[in-house]
Amino acid sequence: MIRTETQLEQQPRTITGGVTNEITDGLQALMSRDFQFAHPRDSAGTLVAVVGLRVHHNVIDIVQLYGEDDADAARIPGDEPDVLFPQTVIWRTSGRARDVIKQVLRLEDPVEIGTAAKGCWMPTHAGRSTWLAASA
Repeated sequence: MIRTETQLEQQPRTITGGVTNEITDGLQALMSRDFQFAHPRDSAGTLVAVVGLRVHHNVIDIVQLYGEDDADAARIPGDEPDVLFPQTVIWRTSGRARDVIKQVLRLEDPVEIGTAAKGCWMPTHAGRSTWLAASA
């Protein structure tokens, strides 16, 4: 059977070395630690990233996956007004998605000081959302 280009594009990619499984397992481990995920899209509706956020112990952990070889993560103070472009960063890493996820999973919870960070994801456009920190 001869497949057209469209049919080939629709076939799932197989990646040697189990990279896809490692990333999937890592994302599931992050979800089990209460990470909440958003899937921002561009104006054409194309997925541009997978963004995970966990608010705990007066900090915010954020993971952004742009591709298998392009990811970053950070831990920022819970009162940071812009989680995607923070002014203060406690910890940060970038690299391959599976490596970044592993590093996030190894992070220890900080000693809680003060009150817990509060906020929520708010939809902004179709398929888009932004973190809104609570003001009081």
